[in-house]
Amino acid sequence: MLSLTGSGQFSTRYAQDRRIFRLWQARAGLAVLLAVAYVVVPLWASDYWFSAILIPFLVLSLAGLGLNLLTGYAGQLSLGSAAFMAIGAFAAYNFQLRVEGLPFLVSFVLGGLVAAVAGVVSGLPSLRIKGFYLIVSTLAAQFIVEWTLTKFGWFSNFNPSGVITAPPLVMLGTDLSSPAGRYLLTLSVVTALFALAGRIVRSDLGRNWMAVRDMDTAAAVIGIPVVRTKLLAFAISSFFCGVAGSLWAFAYLGTVEPHGFDLNRSFQVLFIIIIGGMGSILGNFLGAAFVVLLPLLLSNLGGSLLAGVIAPGDTENLQKILFGVLIIVFLIREPEGLASLWRGLWARARVWPLRD
Repeated sequence: MLSLTGSGQFSTRYAQDRRIFRLWQARAGLAVLLAVAYVVVPLWASDYWFSAILIPFLVLSLAGLGLNLLTGYAGQLSLGSAAFMAIGAFAAYNFQLRVEGLPFLVSFVLGGLVAAVAGVVSGLPSLRIKGFYLIVSTLAAQFIVEWTLTKFGWFSNFNPSGVITAPPLVMLGTDLSSPAGRYLLTLSVVTALFALAGRIVRSDLGRNWMAVRDMDTAAAVIGIPVVRTKLLAFAISSFFCGVAGSLWAFAYLGTVEPHGFDLNRSFQVLFIIIIGGMGSILGNFLGAAFVVLLPLLLSNLGGSLLAGVIAPGDTENLQKILFGVLIIVFLIREPEGLASLWRGLWARARVWPLRD
């Protein structure tokens, strides 16, 4: 337990200090938030909210988490997130197709493991290069994976269009193919993986990642295995992205082709961690909310304010320009992301009304 004193709550054991949420208020708030997500939202939300907002928000949060573990915590730059999402999705599809009776959740895990292996291979150049050159290396992986999945029809079961279709989403006799069912499936997977990531970043491995990120030479001097630490970062990051790709293909879209995981998707995931905050678990949710909700808001405002004034095609381009400008303005005003803004608000709230 935390020691309660007149001046605050303090950890009395090292294990307590490594908790994701050290304060009981934060743990209570999380419990309330999960109760709302699991009970209130399925009763209140419409099919549109499930399919167009909540599911992509959760999946992109998970993809952002995968990249954040690699870039925000381990300091290894990457532009290949969508490639590992594609590997996870197509691997899960083939496991479902070729292994009879395999539960789809097991297929998702196996797809993530295949993506993790590909991530290790992609991460090998990080042992010799860093910075811009590492970005170019991961960018090559993005194009190679997309080309491979398009060129060889075996991965899509020789579908002429290269499209793969979702397996039956049935678990323990319950059909999860409805929008609410797919939302609950996605929410459960994302919650479990975020909890796992929170434990990882506070473990010895997470501390090793941050040491390598800050200065890999100093990390090697104090005995941290830099090679293993970097490759584990690529493997675990790719695993999370692979599971996110499976959810994107099967819980969100239902069908997907290799071009659905193109470079634009990688940039979208990168924007999530930049806007949300590097090296932050919460920042992935905040960044994904920004990326998912802001275009919808701009679309609705543009449709109502500019109807009849600007052609629909021009309105869409104007929305993209405005979205980019807002990102630039936000990064200038809050370069450490929305997570930093939230931490500042939380710190002020904790001392209110004592603060002037």
